Amino acid sequence: MKKINTPLLAISMSIAAVLAAGCATQQSHSMHQTSPEMIQKAFAAMKRDFHARAIATMDRLDTDKVQDVCNATGDVPPEEMAAKLEAEQTATLKLPADGNYMGDWKAGEKIAQSGRGMTWRDKKMEPEKNGGNCYNCHQISPQEVSYGTIGPSLLGFGKIRGNTAETQKYAYSKIYNSKAFNACSTMPRFGHVGALNEKQIKDLVALLVDPASPVNK
Repeated sequence: MKKINTPLLAISMSIAAVLAAGCATQQSHSMHQTSPEMIQKAFAAMKRDFHARAIATMDRLDTDKVQDVCNATGDVPPEEMAAKLEAEQTATLKLPADGNYMGDWKAGEKIAQSGRGMTWRDKKMEPEKNGGNCYNCHQISPQEVSYGTIGPSLLGFGKIRGNTAETQKYAYSKIYNSKAFNACSTMPRFGHVGALNEKQIKDLVALLVDPASPVNK
């Protein structure tokens, strides 16, 4: 499995470890909830142990409304609340002005294979040099022998869904901000946080839906 070359992995693992400990000791709470005290302890530990270095600043530990709700509800917010959050995230989508969602699948494959970028060793924020690290969570190409299973298999994505404008728009939007479709999705909001730019997302869409892409062979 490919490694995520970013402090976000360590942050996620720290959250999971602390919250897991909390769930084991806080028997009085619902299986879908984490006590506010444990959430506070988790973030206190991260703020204690993580330090700003170059572009990896402490604001990476800041959370927004949707993340706070998911943390507090164990990623299972009430249905009405989830719908409201998803609507708010949908409003943040920035779709291509030219109405074109397709790029170059070969460039998309390189982005999917790469996990570099956004570490303190990078001199500045350069989304165009970042990778998507897609294989760390998804099966995509039949030629890939090592991939993650956190996310669903995307093998044959275009064969199953087709290469329509609607499918392209969906794929672009999902990569841009997955929380517009699932409030507590664990998939990174690549476009929303500026990890990938418009061209890169278009290239990933092509990787998924272009009939010539290995994904659909």
